Amino acid sequence: MPFIRVTSLSDPGVEIFSSLTEAQLCDKRLFEKGLFIAESPKVINVALDAGYRPYALLTEEKHLEGIAAQVLERVGDIPVYFGDRELLKELTGFPLTRIVLCAMYRPALPSVEEVLAGARRAVVIDSVTNTTNIGAIFRSAAALGVDAVLLTRTTCDPLNRRAVRVSMGTVFQVPWTWLDSPISSLHRYGFKTAAMALTNQSISLDNPLLKDTEKLAIIMGTEGDGLSREAISEADFVVRIPMKNNVDSLNVAAAAAVAFWELRDNSHP
Repeated sequence: MPFIRVTSLSDPGVEIFSSLTEAQLCDKRLFEKGLFIAESPKVINVALDAGYRPYALLTEEKHLEGIAAQVLERVGDIPVYFGDRELLKELTGFPLTRIVLCAMYRPALPSVEEVLAGARRAVVIDSVTNTTNIGAIFRSAAALGVDAVLLTRTTCDPLNRRAVRVSMGTVFQVPWTWLDSPISSLHRYGFKTAAMALTNQSISLDNPLLKDTEKLAIIMGTEGDGLSREAISEADFVVRIPMKNNVDSLNVAAAAAVAFWELRDNSHP
C-alpha cells in the first residue's frame, strides 16, 4: 500500500478529490468503470460491506493511526494520500467529512428485473435533481422498508458525493438502478403504481386500497413542477398526503418518508 504525502492539492493523484467534477469522475475514458467519492469511515465501511471496490484514499496524517486505521485495514493495496489539516481543509467540505475520503469504482448496475426481484415496495424517483433530496430519500427508503429504488434519467446521480453523504451510506444498501422504460412498464413485474400528486382524482394516503396492494411502486416527482401529466395519467392511483393549515405540499424527501411509512409492507416482520 503506497502512502503518499500531499504537499499541494495540485499533486498528481489528488485531483480526484480536489478538482475533478462529478462528470469527470464518471467518465470511463479517464477511469475504468468511473469513480465516485465516499466520505467518512462509517460511509466508506458501508460501501465496503456492500462490495464496492476502493480506488484511492485521502486522510489527515494524524488519522492514519486513528479513525482511518480500520478503513486502511480493509481497502487493500491502493494509494493512500495524506497531509496536514491546514492543507486539506482547502478541499470543499473537507472539515465536514471526518477527515477521510475514499474514491471508489462505480458498480455495474443490475437490471430493473433484478432490482425488483422479491420486492413488494419500490419507489420511482422522477426528475428530482437536488442531491440532498436524493440522499434523504434513500435513507428513508432503507429505514422504512422500501425494497428497491428506480430512477428516471432526468434524476440526479445517487452516487453524487453529496447524495452519498446525506444518505449515510444507505445508497449502498438499497438495490437501485435507472429506469429507461415508461413507468407503466412496472406492470409487467406485478406492480401497481401510486403517483404522489395533488389532483381532483387524488385519494388519501391512508386509503385501504393502497395498503392492501401486494406490490406497490410509489412515484415521487420534483417539488417544483411535480410529476408530469403522463406519469400521473398512467398511474394506477394518484395519492395525496392529508395536510392542515392550508399547507398544500411537503418537500419531496419529507413526503417520501411519510409515504414510505404509511404504505409499508407489514406482511413480513
